[in-house]
Amino acid sequence: MSKPIVAITDSPFPSLDPAKKALARLDPDYRMAAGVAADDILAVARDADAILVTYARLPGELLRQLTRCKAIGRFGLGVDNIDLPAAKALGIAVNYVPDYCLREVSDHAMALLLALARKVTFSNKLVQSGRWEVPPIVPLRRLEGQVLGLVGFGNIPRALAPKAKAFGFKVLTHDPYVKPDVLKAAGVEGVSFDDLLQKSDFISVHAPLLPATRGLMNAAAFAKMKKGAYLVNTARGPLVDEPALIAALDCGHLGGAALDVVTTEPLATDAPLIGRDNVILTPHTAFYSVEALEELQTKCASDVARVLSGEKAIYPISA
Repeated sequence: MSKPIVAITDSPFPSLDPAKKALARLDPDYRMAAGVAADDILAVARDADAILVTYARLPGELLRQLTRCKAIGRFGLGVDNIDLPAAKALGIAVNYVPDYCLREVSDHAMALLLALARKVTFSNKLVQSGRWEVPPIVPLRRLEGQVLGLVGFGNIPRALAPKAKAFGFKVLTHDPYVKPDVLKAAGVEGVSFDDLLQKSDFISVHAPLLPATRGLMNAAAFAKMKKGAYLVNTARGPLVDEPALIAALDCGHLGGAALDVVTTEPLATDAPLIGRDNVILTPHTAFYSVEALEELQTKCASDVARVLSGEKAIYPISA
């Protein structure tokens, strides 16, 4: 019996050893694509039994050219790069890892919030340039009693809420899909989107990227926010209308923003978000820790192994 073939479209990881260990019981042959173009992917995946994908796009026209694929494992918690309806129609099981970096992203969001609130990066810039001065940094407000608004209340914001509450924040959220008893158990108040915008001193975005949420944080939303409020985004770049954000910063309506994700990554060196004292930018690293990446690879590849062995995946996703 021939060995199963696992095609790998792309890998940002230093090593794929955790994934290969999870697949070892199948003793598969691995094929690594030379690039993320469709032709490069098809060269290794056309007759593969499974695909492991990170950022590469798998549209329907590509999936329909696969002859043996039974499983697609996405190294991540979003699947907007995979045509899910096409995969379902073709009988290809898709799995992801929705819980691998909850600690990391919630920690990162809290770190960005604190850095904004205490103007850490701006203070560091002043001191590094030889300026030991307080006046440029003031005013600073006490964290206790301020309001954090969470856009969405999935796994990551649920992990963030107690961390914010430990600093004395009152936490609000807008998520129409979360039941009141979940909010009550978390000690978080559910409000309308408009109320969240109007009441929050800090807003942290945690919504999925869908047609309805693209550009959710736009000019109209920023206009409803408190003057001097701050925005944090560790979810998806296109959730924020960047020209509208820049306009809100330029006119002084928003106090600042901290972004781990942007609409187009990597961010251009001449992007208007760069060089601002009230903007903190990190290069899409909120998900990262050594432990998180090992967990991600292991869970993703283990599910692929289950599907190829005729078993049920633990983290399936349906169209």
